[in-house]
Amino acid sequence: MAVLTLKSEEYKKFPIVLKNYASHLKVISGNSEKTICEYLSDLRTFFRYYIMVQNGDDLSIDEFEKIDIGGITIEDVNSVSTELIVNFLAFVSSERNNNTTTRNRKLSSLRSFFNYMYNKKHLIDKNPAADIDSIKKSKTLPKYLTVDEAVRLLEAVNSDVESKTRQRDYTIIALFLNTGMRLSELVGLNLQSFDPELVSVKVLGKGSKERVIYLNAAARAAVRDYIKIRLDPRFIRTSDHAFFLSGRQTRISVKTVQWIIYKYLDLAGLGSKGLSVHKLRHTAATLMYQSGKVDIRVLKDILGHEQLNTTQIYTHVVDRNLEAAMDNNPLADVVLKKPKDISAEE
Repeated sequence: MAVLTLKSEEYKKFPIVLKNYASHLKVISGNSEKTICEYLSDLRTFFRYYIMVQNGDDLSIDEFEKIDIGGITIEDVNSVSTELIVNFLAFVSSERNNNTTTRNRKLSSLRSFFNYMYNKKHLIDKNPAADIDSIKKSKTLPKYLTVDEAVRLLEAVNSDVESKTRQRDYTIIALFLNTGMRLSELVGLNLQSFDPELVSVKVLGKGSKERVIYLNAAARAAVRDYIKIRLDPRFIRTSDHAFFLSGRQTRISVKTVQWIIYKYLDLAGLGSKGLSVHKLRHTAATLMYQSGKVDIRVLKDILGHEQLNTTQIYTHVVDRNLEAAMDNNPLADVVLKKPKDISAEE
């Protein structure tokens, strides 16, 4: 399926009511194009479901993806019920294998849209998504690398002497592990993002919010070594201001960074741990908090979280480690048998 952008042929097929909503998200709310397209993609899936239900069809996945939502009107939006939204969430769970996180994201997209239609524009009589609670997720602790595993990963890159992009790849992984920045933030880095002394770097986070991340000695050293290569005219022949470049001398892509991470996780013997790029962010956050020297509120700002409860998952990681530490006490398995009650025998 073609990638949805605000200038793509796919976007041109959207109904005017959704295009107006996209304009609101961009101009008034200041959302990034990536966020807007995620919202629109969820809404396209919902209105395809709406049309399928209206027509009484039972379609295959391929047929479902071909449903044209271009004819959706405000009257259609106004006819959406709470029950239909709940049934939609059940549909994407059973027919599209959407997990809890994905379904909650779709619900969030619907809430935002219907709130815009009802409270902002007053174009519909009710907000059918207003009273639908988020789907409860089973609590799982984030996966992360131990200090030894993180060092192994860095050593795997450093020892890959045959790679022409070794320093670039090392710097990418060093930044993930030492700063906890997001994948999108790393890919979006420019040469101007770093201050001249390499003390800090500005990143563009979620909701186009800019924040400053300070670099520790390890991150600073990696960046300094890569800049020498990045600015060397013998190797770099481009006017692109992107910090990390691909082999084609253009800004490195998300997929390329993901491929780099998976490559070196495998080389480090960590490929079977179910880790990903995002888990390197978890690693940075967990190790910082485990040090006992980073307050949870400071960690929230470092990671660019909106809410403190998002950051608090790392306190649970430490709680689990404390539990494991108790279990590793050499006396943990020493359970003495109770002596016989002599008086009872008498």
